[in-house]
Amino acid sequence: MTGFLGAALSFPTVLFSFLLVVVVGYWLLVLTGVLDLGDDLDVDGGAGAFLAGLGLGGVPSAIIFSLLVAVAWFVSLAGTALLGGLGFGSGTRILVSIGVLLAAAFCAWLVTRLVAIPLERLFPTESDATRHAFVGSLCVVRTGTVTADFGQAEVTAADGSSAVVQVRQPGEEKMPAGSSALIYDYDTEGEFFWVMPAGPAFDPLRHSAP
Repeated sequence: MTGFLGAALSFPTVLFSFLLVVVVGYWLLVLTGVLDLGDDLDVDGGAGAFLAGLGLGGVPSAIIFSLLVAVAWFVSLAGTALLGGLGFGSGTRILVSIGVLLAAAFCAWLVTRLVAIPLERLFPTESDATRHAFVGSLCVVRTGTVTADFGQAEVTAADGSSAVVQVRQPGEEKMPAGSSALIYDYDTEGEFFWVMPAGPAFDPLRHSAP
């Protein structure tokens, strides 16, 4: 245990160890519903543009970043543990640590790229025109609730494909997971859909008597 902690807290693994703590904390907040996983695939700026330049576009940045950190941490930890007992001098050890850092970064990119290729099919990009086409459609709430700043729902396109989109509501209507909602507007700036509960008039099948 002491050897593991020593390797995890030594250079260069310590750089990825702190990032791994952030990643784990983020996904815990997502799983508990405090945060939601953004599905914006726009790569015109920010982290999306940087990741797209590395060939890692087409998948939400949170997933890509998590994969990069996890793989880099594991490779760095393994490299540090394997090379730590070889008795290098201080100068040589620094050079070896830098080499481990570069190897970890390269392996993280390679593995993430290989994983991202099939994942891209799960996150199809949509133009604003396609998104506006969802206005007037019914969707199914996939989060525990929908508020003015939180919520996701699944909507089915005319071609039969489905997509999970960000949704919001201006009021405080109860919209639990599995309930139907009507998309009535799209916010271009916030890149989410405004929804309202779908009553029997809009979704008679879900509201029909058993």
